[in-house]
Amino acid sequence: MEIEATPKLDDQKKLKEDGVDESELSPIEEVRLTVPNTDDPTLPVWTFRMWSLGLLSCALLSFLNQFFGYRTEPLVITQITVQVATLPIGRFMASVLPTTKFRIPGFGSREFSLNPGPFNIKEHVLITIFANAGSAFGNGTAYAVGIVTIIKAFYGRSISFFSGWLLIITTQVMGYGWAGLLRKYVVEPAHMWWPSTLVQISLFRTLHEKEENTDGKRRISRVKFFVIVLICSFCWNVVPGYLFMTLQSISLVCLAFPHSVTAHQIGSGMNGLGIGSFTLDWATVASFLFSPLVSPFFAIVNVFIGYALIIYLVIPISYWGLNLYNAKTFPIFSSDLFTVQGQEYEITSIVNDKFELDVDAYKKFGRIHLSTFFALTYGFGFATIAATVTHVALFYGREIYSRYKASSKEKADIHTRLMRNYKDIPSWWFYLLLAGSILVGLALTIFLKKDVQMPWWGLIFAAALAFLFTLPISIITATTNQTPGLNIITEYIMGAILPGQPITNVCFKTYGYMSMAQAVSFLSDFKLGHYMKVPPRSMFLVQFIGTVLAGTVNIGVAWWLLNSIDNICHKDLLPANSPWTCPSDRVFFDASVIWGLVGPQRIFGSLGEYSTLNWFFLGGLLGPVVVWLLHKAFPSQTWIPLINLPVLLGATGSMPPASPLNYTSWILIGIIFNFFVFRYRKQWWQRYNYILSAALDAGVAFMTVLLYFSLGYENKNLNWWGADPKVLPEHCDLATCPTAKGIKVEGCPVF
Repeated sequence: MEIEATPKLDDQKKLKEDGVDESELSPIEEVRLTVPNTDDPTLPVWTFRMWSLGLLSCALLSFLNQFFGYRTEPLVITQITVQVATLPIGRFMASVLPTTKFRIPGFGSREFSLNPGPFNIKEHVLITIFANAGSAFGNGTAYAVGIVTIIKAFYGRSISFFSGWLLIITTQVMGYGWAGLLRKYVVEPAHMWWPSTLVQISLFRTLHEKEENTDGKRRISRVKFFVIVLICSFCWNVVPGYLFMTLQSISLVCLAFPHSVTAHQIGSGMNGLGIGSFTLDWATVASFLFSPLVSPFFAIVNVFIGYALIIYLVIPISYWGLNLYNAKTFPIFSSDLFTVQGQEYEITSIVNDKFELDVDAYKKFGRIHLSTFFALTYGFGFATIAATVTHVALFYGREIYSRYKASSKEKADIHTRLMRNYKDIPSWWFYLLLAGSILVGLALTIFLKKDVQMPWWGLIFAAALAFLFTLPISIITATTNQTPGLNIITEYIMGAILPGQPITNVCFKTYGYMSMAQAVSFLSDFKLGHYMKVPPRSMFLVQFIGTVLAGTVNIGVAWWLLNSIDNICHKDLLPANSPWTCPSDRVFFDASVIWGLVGPQRIFGSLGEYSTLNWFFLGGLLGPVVVWLLHKAFPSQTWIPLINLPVLLGATGSMPPASPLNYTSWILIGIIFNFFVFRYRKQWWQRYNYILSAALDAGVAFMTVLLYFSLGYENKNLNWWGADPKVLPEHCDLATCPTAKGIKVEGCPVF
C-alpha cells in the first residue's frame, strides 16, 4: 500500500503536542503515519453545503455510471473525482452563501444557517460517501440493474419498473442491516485497520492541509491544475469520441496486414491479443480497471505478470498449439456462446414460455460451446477463489487470528475513544432495516414472482449465505485488503439446485453475493468515518439515502436507455461503430445461461464439454501451499512470499468484458505514473497525481454525455475512414473469425 501523505511531526513530538497517551496509539504503523489523532467535535456536518453537494454528486455519478455502463468502454467515475472537484465548490459556497441564522418551525429554538463557517473536512468526507454510493462503491452501477437489462435486452421478455426498482434497492441495502451489527467486531478494533481507507485519508489531508512552498518555486495551484486538465480532457474527447473514432483503438498489425485473419487475431486490441495496439482515448485506459493513476505500483506489476502469462503464453499455446476445446472453431477472444459449428447460439430458441430451459429444443440445437479464452477465464476464476482461501489462511491466517483475538481484548485506541464523544447508532435501526429489506424482498418473490422467478426460500438462503460470509470476509479485507467474491459460488449452488431457471440464478447470485459485498463496503466506509471522526448517525443516514437515491437513478437511466436505443446490446444489429454494445451485461447474460438456464451439469459437469475445468479448483487450492512450503524451506529468499497467486491467477478477472487493449494501456500508464513519476518527480506526484486522474475522468464523462445528447440521439454520424458507422473503428474486422477448416461464418474467409 502506497501512503501518499505523511505527518509533518514524528510520533513523539505529536504525542507531546496532542496530549495523547502512547498506549492509545494505533498498533498499526501505517495508521499512525496517516490518520490524525485529534478531533474537533464542533465542526458542523449537517450543512446545506453537504446535503446539496452530496445529493447532487450521488445523483450525477449514478447517472453517468449507468449511462457509461452500456457502452463499449464503460468508464466508471469514482468518488475520487468528486472528492477533488467538490473542494473548490465547497469553499466557493462558504465564501458567497449568507451567514444569516434562522429558525425552522417544528425545530424549537435551534438556529440554522446556510453558511455555518469555513468548508470543513468532515463535510467533505460525507459528500465523498454520498459519491461513493453514487458509484455503487466503485462498481459503477447497482449490480441488480444487470438483471433488468438481460431480461429486457437479451431475453426479450418483460419486467415491471416497480419490480426492478424493488430488486435493486433490496439487494443494495439488505447487507447494511447485519453489517451495522458487526461494527464492534471490524470497525472499532484498532487491529481491523482497512488499508484501502488510508489512501482516501491521505488525499483528504493533502487537499485540506495548507500547501507549503518549501523551495520557493512558483507552482500552479491544485484547483487551477484541475480546471486546466478538465478543459483539455473535455475538448480532446470529441476527437476519439466522434471525429476520429479509430483513435479509441489503433492496431498497427491490422493496418499492416488488412486481409490476414491471424494478423488480426494477434493485433486487435478489442478482439485479439492486442499486440502492437494502443489508444489515445482515456475512456479506453480507465474502463473496467478504473484509473491506473490511483493503483499502487506493486498491484500493477502483479496484474501485468498474470496478464502476460495468460495472454501471451497460455492463450496462444491453447489456441494455435493444442487447439484446446476445438479453439480454432471459435474466435480467439469472445464472450459469446456458440454452436458446435462456430455459429452464435440463438439462446431465445431454447427458452420456453415459462422462462425456463426447453430441454427438447436444447437437444435439437446441441450443446453450448465457449471460446477457449472464455472457458479458461472460468477455470482461472475457479482457481482464484480456491487460491484466495489457501493464500489468506497460510500467509495471513495467524495474523488475522491474532489481530481478531487482540481486538476482542485490546484497550480502545485514540480513534475509538474520540468517537465515543458522538451518539452511537441504536441497534434497532439496523434490525429495522434488515427486517424491512427481507420483508420487501419476500413480498417481491411471492407477489411479483412472475418478474423475478426466484422462490421465497431462495431469498432466505441467499441472505443466510451472505450473512455467514460477511464477518470472515470483512476481517480478511480489514487486515489484508483482499476481498474474495461469492459470485461463482452462489451461481454454482443455485445452478445445481434449480437448473433451467436463468432469472432465479441471477437473483440468487445478486442477493447472496451483493448483500455480502455491500456489507463489506458499508463497513469500509464506516472505518473511513471512524478515522475522520464523522458522527456515526450522519454516516449511516448518508450511506442509506445515497444508496436508495443511486439505485433509483440507476434504474431510471437504464429504463430510459433500454427503451430509447434500438437494438441496444446487440452488436450484430447495431451500426459497426455504435458504442452501445453492453460488454459487461453480455457477460452477465452468458453467466445466466451457463449457470441458470443450461445449468453447471450441462457445462462443467458430466453432460458438458468443460468438466476438466473443475481441476482448476484443486490447482488453486494447492498452489499457495507450494509457495508457502518454498518460503519455509528458503526463508532468506525474500521474493518468494511476494508471489501472490490469487492476484496472478485473477489478473484477467475483468476479461471479458475487458479487452487486452484495456489492460495494456492501463498497465503502461500506471507504470509511467506510479513508478517513474513517483520515483523521479515525487513532489509533482504527491501534488497533482490524483488531481490529474479526477480531471481526466470528469472531462471524458461530460463530453461523452454532451456528444450523445447533441449528436448521438439524432444518429448524426461522420462517414470517412476514421469514423464510419458501417466499419469497425479498429479496422480489425477479421479478428473474430474462426480458423478451423470448413467453418463458415458470415464475413469471414473459409479455410
